Amino acid sequence: MGNIRLLSEALASQVAAGEVVERPASVVKELVENSIDAAATAIDVNVARGGIALIQVTDNGSGMDRDDALMCLERNATSKIRTKEDLGAIATLGFRGEAIPSIASVSKFRLATRTADAIAGTEVVMHGGKMISVADSGEAVGTSIEVRSLFYNLPARRKFLRTESTEASHLEQVVRTQAIAHEEIRFTLTSGDRLVFQLPATSSLRERIGALVGNDLAGRLLEVEPNEHRGVRVRGFIGPPGMGRSDRRQQLTFLNGRPVEAAIITRALREGYHTALMKGQYPVTFLFLEVDPSAVDVNVHPAKREVRFHDGFAVQEALAATLARTLRERMIRPVAGVGWTGIQTMPSSIVQEEFPALNPTPSITRTGDTAPAPVLFTTAERLRAATQPATHLSSEASVKGEQGIVTDPTLLGSSSHPVSEVAPPVSAAPPQASDYRLIGVLGKLYVLLESSEGLVLMDQHAAHERVLFEDMRRRLEAGGLPAQRLLVPLTVELSPRDLDIATRHLEVLAKFGIVAEPFGGQTLKIDAVPPFLKSDDPESFFHGVLDEIRTADDRSSALRLGEDIIATTVCRHAVKANDRLRERELEKLLVDLLACDMPYCCPHGRPTLIQIGYGELERKFGRRT
Repeated sequence: MGNIRLLSEALASQVAAGEVVERPASVVKELVENSIDAAATAIDVNVARGGIALIQVTDNGSGMDRDDALMCLERNATSKIRTKEDLGAIATLGFRGEAIPSIASVSKFRLATRTADAIAGTEVVMHGGKMISVADSGEAVGTSIEVRSLFYNLPARRKFLRTESTEASHLEQVVRTQAIAHEEIRFTLTSGDRLVFQLPATSSLRERIGALVGNDLAGRLLEVEPNEHRGVRVRGFIGPPGMGRSDRRQQLTFLNGRPVEAAIITRALREGYHTALMKGQYPVTFLFLEVDPSAVDVNVHPAKREVRFHDGFAVQEALAATLARTLRERMIRPVAGVGWTGIQTMPSSIVQEEFPALNPTPSITRTGDTAPAPVLFTTAERLRAATQPATHLSSEASVKGEQGIVTDPTLLGSSSHPVSEVAPPVSAAPPQASDYRLIGVLGKLYVLLESSEGLVLMDQHAAHERVLFEDMRRRLEAGGLPAQRLLVPLTVELSPRDLDIATRHLEVLAKFGIVAEPFGGQTLKIDAVPPFLKSDDPESFFHGVLDEIRTADDRSSALRLGEDIIATTVCRHAVKANDRLRERELEKLLVDLLACDMPYCCPHGRPTLIQIGYGELERKFGRRT
């Protein structure tokens, strides 16, 4: 007799249920999605003991007649798709016909439903997948499903559940996520005898976000104006530069109304924020993507968390470009001081002599010099005069001129192009240097400025980093970095794959100042490197560039190519803490900073400008409650 046997129907159902029902939060997700598909305008979720003892989801949707109520308990029975063509263009949240029978097979299950034209509704009770009763009920129009004693018949699964508080937090996050995705629906969540939240229906997404995460956070979010690119429509809200979290809990992305996870979306968010967040931080996003249902596959996993795109690069490019445009155009004021934490100062140091064009010039007074500290601006007209030139200084003026601060590195070529103008935002013009009055310098690092809205602090090191970064990036994109010949060429042994990538991208390497050519076998000969490199690290610089090319070649867009290298370079050569700048130098720094595409954070994502409004000062001094 053979060893292979068919599983019993009950055991097969319980095995299949493990793919759909992982924890109480999975049950809530499936039931709420069914309510949304049923065109409900009000959804009430009631749980007990983190959903382990009870989950009840009640909606006022279309409901079901008796035949449909019984049929929905059969595996692979669904009203959402009919043909294989429907499977290629899914527009509903549910479609597999597995959720309800899976839930019923691992719980004590009750379904009560009624359609609008029915006199009486239908009640179905099942325990562990076995039918207990079918009867008439007096339910309101819609559907109510009770799930009690989850996994009572599967102790092996039940023991892997976490504490009730942990399960409750996962469950609450699911309801919050669905509430953000569908602000037009009223949501209520009750845990035991405690009302967790009650959200009225609204037409304002910002209002719904504020009700769930706080009005302070919601008020600081930047609105992403609806924008379509390559068939991908993007809208929603995102955090401003520097607003990051240590995890992805507030990084929410919805595709055609469905909360989704996809590596392409994660990469797009990273690229869109490329230099607006510190490493290790995740952006705060509430983004909605709309694509043709036929261009995305949501049938990847029974839990429907992951999706695959037919043209993933188009989605990545559209999302990254939209985020970058929003951050550039709508971030028109320094962020509030309460939003920033952990600002780090840079120790004073002497800049490397091999990169003199990026050195602070001799006119900058360092600690111990006798030159006076910066003084107040004498008149607004004088500052306005400093803002008239819209271009960087020439390389000669950058090194020898009165301004002192270097904004145009000579090794990158002549300054023949103007500074990019910040694109005008939707509602107001970006601030000008003439809008600020210099008060002084705090701690030989933080420049104190007064604006019409209160006190503004500028980190001179971070500000100069941003100015140098954008100048070097523009030159890299336009013509590339200069190259300096090595006295003795450098030979590098590479793997076959890396050698192939390097050989195919010799022109890209040349833009980074690396002149290379194949040298036989698996060897690459490097004849020239950028002149700002230290003499002992050309090989590591080459491998860093090669890693970025490999990443961009396989997955990423050109937004991030070279940025980490540029950011590290300019950090070494920007003015430091304890570099005492004169008044005219500070004027020029402020002018150049406000002319940047992204003036409010340095290339590492740290803030350059922090604003403390008069209202906050009045509260601190007890003048306002």
